[in-house]
Amino acid sequence: MEQITFVYTTQPEAMWRFYGDTLGLGLTFEKGGCRIYRVTPNSYIGVCHRADREVHPKGVCLSFVAHEVDGWYQRLNDAGIPTDGPPRETEAYGIYHFFAYDPEGHAVEFQRFTDPAWPGAREVL
Repeated sequence: MEQITFVYTTQPEAMWRFYGDTLGLGLTFEKGGCRIYRVTPNSYIGVCHRADREVHPKGVCLSFVAHEVDGWYQRLNDAGIPTDGPPRETEAYGIYHFFAYDPEGHAVEFQRFTDPAWPGAREVL
């Protein structure tokens, strides 16, 4: 099974640069104002510019599980991407994480599980 999460945009070029260039996700498919980027072998993010869709950034949080959370923070900070501050431990969820924001304001979380109950997160980015 494969999975695609779609987000909509009124700023396609900026969003495509963010997911393709800044995050370095590989472009897998492009058609009709939509670009689909590969996150893992079976998961994707679709970024679509469609006049009949509204952008709702507050209703979406894209979370990437990555071992190098500090490295991602530095990379995004160096690129001038807005974040909610440096990575931090959140004991309630057993994660080390931070949030960045794409050009439409969607929350993009980078996290590493610190709870030993997590069966083992492999780096996806």
